[in-house]
Amino acid sequence: MPVTTEQVYGQLRKVNDPELHRDLVTLNMIKDVRVDGGTVQVHVELTTPACPLKDQIQNDVSTAVRELGDEVTDVQVEFSAQVRPSPQQQASENNPLPNVKQIVAVGAGKGGVGKSTIAVNLAVGLARSGAAVGLLDGDIYGPSLPTMLGLDQPPMATQDNLFVPFEAHGIKSITIGQLVEREKALVWRGPMAHGAFKQLAVQTDWGALDYLVIDLPPGTGDVPLTMSQLLPLTGAVVVCTPQRVAQDDARRAVRMFEQLNIPVLGVVENMSYFIGDDGKEYDIFGRGGAKVMADDMSLPLLGTIPINIAIRANSDAGKPSANFDDPALADELNQMVKSVAGQVSVRAMSEQTMQPTISFT
Repeated sequence: MPVTTEQVYGQLRKVNDPELHRDLVTLNMIKDVRVDGGTVQVHVELTTPACPLKDQIQNDVSTAVRELGDEVTDVQVEFSAQVRPSPQQQASENNPLPNVKQIVAVGAGKGGVGKSTIAVNLAVGLARSGAAVGLLDGDIYGPSLPTMLGLDQPPMATQDNLFVPFEAHGIKSITIGQLVEREKALVWRGPMAHGAFKQLAVQTDWGALDYLVIDLPPGTGDVPLTMSQLLPLTGAVVVCTPQRVAQDDARRAVRMFEQLNIPVLGVVENMSYFIGDDGKEYDIFGRGGAKVMADDMSLPLLGTIPINIAIRANSDAGKPSANFDDPALADELNQMVKSVAGQVSVRAMSEQTMQPTISFT
């Protein structure tokens, strides 16, 4: 007897998303099933275009459908992607950015660990996967985006009392660095820092975005507090280098996000190792330190990014897209991007709707 669509759906209910641990039908990820003789076509809608387990899902779907017997001669799996709004975004009654589905902060407990480098490459990597991405330079004390994105255009324009974001490398971006002279020292008191961040965040014409990545200033001061009160955060990525002194401050950053009820998506180990001209890997800062910290705090390790001359050169030249032209470096960066996107999807599909608040202990 020929296979029916009902039988196919029955088999697909046995296929779980590897990260969400629920079946694809229940998660509403199966958008279409067609049977034409012995050929079965299945359309799967992923929760992110940067899905880290796409190949596994394809294999699991094909295997499950073929269990229907010899009547199935071919299984064709088609993918699309739709980033889903976070529970925080859906629960917020006064969301100032209703057209932004996911907001991810990138922070660190100290400066100099490459936080802005990670934020920029995360945003560019997500855009390269097909997502609509914005990047907010929340480091209002030492903005890096003008250099790292090569923003040599005139100062930001305004339209209908909104900033018009820059568009470069496939992303939209905003930075206070384009509103002041390049060498001007930005000295802010608390209320001034609050006002500057709020203006950049909510008075920018972002349009519809799948992801808004926020590059935070170092430490645990005014800007993270303002951000937690103002925006419905999906979660935060903590950047750390391997050595103990960096881990100590990264732990404080994790605890800060926890105090604000902002989920910590995981840890990225930057400057993890160095590959010399001889091809040998050198653990200059003690490779693996961030993993030890992440394991100790029950957090995922989202990626390990090496010390790479190309990253430095491309950042100085304002060409982050070029980082993805180096196959070895691109593998490390794409792994980080997929890991972050995967954690975001897990949060988006969860039933938790806790709203960030401030508590002091």
